[in-house]
Amino acid sequence: MRRLAALAAEGPVSREQVALVAQGARVSDRTVWRWLAQVEQSASPGRAQFTLDAAIQERLVFWRGNVTAVHRELVDAAAAGGPPAPSLRTLQRAVHEALSPGEQAGLRRGERAARLHDVFLRRPATHRNAAWEADHVEASVEVDVEGRLIKPWVTWFVDCATNVVLGLAVTPCAPSRESVLAALRAAIAVDEPYGPAGGLPTLLRVDRGKDFLSTTVAAACAVFAVRVVDLPGYTPHLKGTVETLNAAVKSMFFAGLPRYTAAPRLANGRTADPDAPALRFEVFVDELLTWVGWWNTRHEMDVLDGRTPLQAWLDDPTPITTVPAEDLRLFTLEDDGRVRTITGKGVQWRTRFYIGAWMNGSANAGRQVRVRWMPHHDHEIEVFDARTGTHLGRAVLADQAGPEQVRAVQRARTARRDRLARELKAVEQTRRQRYAAATTPEPAQPLGTMTTSEASAELAAAGDTALRGQARPGLIPLGPPAPGWVLPRPLRPRATPAAEDQDESAGGGGA
Repeated sequence: MRRLAALAAEGPVSREQVALVAQGARVSDRTVWRWLAQVEQSASPGRAQFTLDAAIQERLVFWRGNVTAVHRELVDAAAAGGPPAPSLRTLQRAVHEALSPGEQAGLRRGERAARLHDVFLRRPATHRNAAWEADHVEASVEVDVEGRLIKPWVTWFVDCATNVVLGLAVTPCAPSRESVLAALRAAIAVDEPYGPAGGLPTLLRVDRGKDFLSTTVAAACAVFAVRVVDLPGYTPHLKGTVETLNAAVKSMFFAGLPRYTAAPRLANGRTADPDAPALRFEVFVDELLTWVGWWNTRHEMDVLDGRTPLQAWLDDPTPITTVPAEDLRLFTLEDDGRVRTITGKGVQWRTRFYIGAWMNGSANAGRQVRVRWMPHHDHEIEVFDARTGTHLGRAVLADQAGPEQVRAVQRARTARRDRLARELKAVEQTRRQRYAAATTPEPAQPLGTMTTSEASAELAAAGDTALRGQARPGLIPLGPPAPGWVLPRPLRPRATPAAEDQDESAGGGGA
């Protein structure tokens, strides 16, 4: 079009020239004529085009991208004697020309909305175990955990080159370093039921979760020479493989389970079947493992040239570095570095004693040992020789309470928690203050009057003894004395000795 415009500046453009351009651009001759007219119109001198300046952009940010609100301010400013305001259509056109769709979405709904318009690069293809990604995802399903409805969490590791799910761990509570270590062991193991995909990765990408960055997880990865890459916060595009898996499990698995929390809602905000029975936790875990097996062995993916993740894994000839199962279990444990001694009561750890059958014998009496444990699994520990590091055996809690006793303690704690919640709720309702609806600018008018007798009765029921002791006279009047009390008579002020001497001298003179 710039060429046609240059020819038009030298003389009239012929039909043959327009036809040649239309043939090259694969459009009609009429379209080329319209384009040429637009180019000539934009190049012709005329009224200066309206553009956004810094002040208007600042007001656009203030109104969170609302162009109509900015135009209303410009109209008000023009009415007050300011510069003339452009039309709403002109202002909208200027905003669209100055700001990209992503920038406009960011002004309206924030950074996450702006990222939907961004373009992200793909990492080059690598081999299996070159990089793993790990993340937590909260299941959008309510499951039955000992009579309570809880949304479990899934922690898993996925290979970036083949999209195969290497290992996972499910917890009915918020995930911790314990779930990360359990999933890591499952991911590295290559035997059943976790294999055949597994081995040691070269690097591991995680977000800034404190459980992934804990000392225990870092030490477990460092032992196997696995480099942990800490990605910046709120950058899901930097670990797109596991984020794709998180989105897939929500739409392809969670959506088909009962009590799906993201199900469509009715007009009253409730789900179509709010009383649907929930899956038990063990049933949910079994269903999830079945879905992961389908994902690895039967889900054909376009990015893998129509292969399944496990097929892509098996087709990769890259050697795999494996770890013996016993070493894997022992090295993914926590260690505080302290040296302890085996006594007649066993090994003391966290004010508790742990014993094992292997401790019997004179060779172990007084032996210096170190202990390692799985986080939050305080019912057992692993004992190692402090000097050689040899694994001696497992020790269990010596005086562990029975299941019925533990349940009784939990019931007592639940009853205490519920009682406290009811008391706090009842007290907070007494603090609630209602105000009258206002139609004109005026101070808020409190509602809910009470009589003097009602106030006195409530103070008496709440035990106002302490309030009466601290209250000032006139705010809370003192109540009448109890029946049978004798009111003290006011005492006359006692005269001082000097005053008595003066009285005696005065009396003697008078006599």
